[in-house]
Amino acid sequence: MQNIEMACREFMLSGEFADTAHDITHIERVVKVAKALALSEQADMEIVVAAAWLHDCVAVAKNHPDRAKASKMAADKAVTFLQTLKFDETKLEAVHHAIVAHSFSANVRPTTLEAKIVQDADRMDALGAIGVSRCMKVGGAIARHLYHPDDPMCENRVADDSKYTLDHFFIKLLHIADHMNTESAKEEAAHRTQFMKAFLQRLSTEIS
Repeated sequence: MQNIEMACREFMLSGEFADTAHDITHIERVVKVAKALALSEQADMEIVVAAAWLHDCVAVAKNHPDRAKASKMAADKAVTFLQTLKFDETKLEAVHHAIVAHSFSANVRPTTLEAKIVQDADRMDALGAIGVSRCMKVGGAIARHLYHPDDPMCENRVADDSKYTLDHFFIKLLHIADHMNTESAKEEAAHRTQFMKAFLQRLSTEIS
């Protein structure tokens, strides 16, 4: 398994990343959380680890029109790569599904425990202090304003995260914890969400 992981890491480093919020450090954090969840949930570690390492092996920017297809393209590329490593053929379909289902944009429901774990691990990285940091990095990469000047916290308007980075918290990030699949992920997701709420409250005070 260690050789597979080393090969997957080198493969990821040989390609391109969609942005600096989805770089190798993001991949490594997702792998770490996915391993912990797999142990706790007694899932197939080989499937989880392979999918976690390769889930972003196709780089598509967040605001690109093909974003919804990115996870399917990544899954196809991952399977082709794993076949060169003589990865267990009987597990390739499960790896493919886990990669396809990890993405919000794809809107594919995970049907296996391993896919649920990879989705939870990836979404965990959108929460807490690291989630705030990554959200800001993506906002900068696609040239969004930080907040609406008259209503930063979306109190009297419909949130629009195509224009304002803070709006992404209200559209997506603050709701992620409610949709975690595994019991092992739910508690940590709740803690990280509380941090984000405290951050928004502090930010609101500073800009008011």
